[in-house]
Amino acid sequence: MAKEGAQRAEETEQMIEKEGGREVAEGGAGGSLRSGDAKEMRAVVLSAFGGLNKLRVSKKAMPEPQEGELKIRVKACGLNFIDLMVRQGNIDNPPKTPLVPGFECSGIVEALGDSVKGFEIGDRVMAFVNYNAWAEVVCTSVEFVYKIPDDMNFSEAAAFPMNFVTAYMMLFEVANLREGMSVLVHSAGGGVGQAVAQLCSTIPNVTVFGTASSFKHEAIKNSVTHLFDRNADYVQEVKRISTDGVDIVLDCLCGENTGKGLSLLKPLGTYILYGSSNMVTGETKSFFSFAKSWWQVEKVNPIKLYEENKVIAGFSLLNLLFKQNRGGLIKGVMDKLLNLYNSKKIKPVVDSLWALEEVKEAMQRIHDRGNIGKLILDVEKAPTPLMANDSTETSEAGEEEEDHEGDNENKERMPFIQ
Repeated sequence: MAKEGAQRAEETEQMIEKEGGREVAEGGAGGSLRSGDAKEMRAVVLSAFGGLNKLRVSKKAMPEPQEGELKIRVKACGLNFIDLMVRQGNIDNPPKTPLVPGFECSGIVEALGDSVKGFEIGDRVMAFVNYNAWAEVVCTSVEFVYKIPDDMNFSEAAAFPMNFVTAYMMLFEVANLREGMSVLVHSAGGGVGQAVAQLCSTIPNVTVFGTASSFKHEAIKNSVTHLFDRNADYVQEVKRISTDGVDIVLDCLCGENTGKGLSLLKPLGTYILYGSSNMVTGETKSFFSFAKSWWQVEKVNPIKLYEENKVIAGFSLLNLLFKQNRGGLIKGVMDKLLNLYNSKKIKPVVDSLWALEEVKEAMQRIHDRGNIGKLILDVEKAPTPLMANDSTETSEAGEEEEDHEGDNENKERMPFIQ
């Protein structure tokens, strides 16, 4: 093991030297820029809120770590539904554009800021980032960085933090999942949905009800106890199996599903809202769809909650990390999750890998709900020419592209590379 560790350290050091520009390096796939090239890097830039044509890959100045920060040479980035909402400006207090999206990544520690302890140059890490993750290099507080297990690759590491921490916090910190309980999770085929299913399997006799588009059922049928089509009357289906309803509802849809979820709760049950994907109905922000979705939300009557012994809660991991300063709590959760991973009880599900230049197509795949598990932006992946030809810095986007309404589960999907 010591020999293998020494060999890994030597390989990592060589990789950093090559990628950091300390050795003369030629441009890699996709025209990657190195530190020797005037400290520039490639990054996905959102020029303004709107459609896919607001995204492109541009050259940006490479950041350097401030006190308490790590500089990470990025290998892979996670792509989440919240990134679609950010692109549209469909969030509270959106930041100013232009900006670099992305909230999680994995890579290699390239430099340490002052007062950083517990990490060394060459460490393989995954991290939360308050924007700026979709780039070749990021800097983030040491508080949000975690070492990658030896047998976890960079793609899996980029798929791990957001999905599994969100799932764990909701199940165990908010809803207090215990043996014999039942859980309803929407979008069961997505990254969070699959993390929820895996974590539920670590507790004896937990029943998982899931909704997903019908074309995903064959792939995920073994991960949940009961699986329903997302367009079916799942309320009646759940009640047919469990007349009393369920103990926990995890809702990432919002809209009319809020009232349905509350109606399914058993006494002492917990409903948790952690997303509002029903508000993203087209490529660009639609105020009509936004208003319609909120109009469908059942108004919560505290007296009714009291009478029915029900709990309603909300969860936002990003707010918990970056606005409410609970990084220490999340560190403890990550330690528990990594123990579960090392025990081979959980494993991130990666749907597909995309080059930075393919970010538009990757986002469309999430919008169409075509993914099973997590989509990953692979920084070193060469783009497919037909996909990337309008995503470069020199592209000139025209008018907003056509909105894509509806479920789209039957439409032909963009080809992708595993």
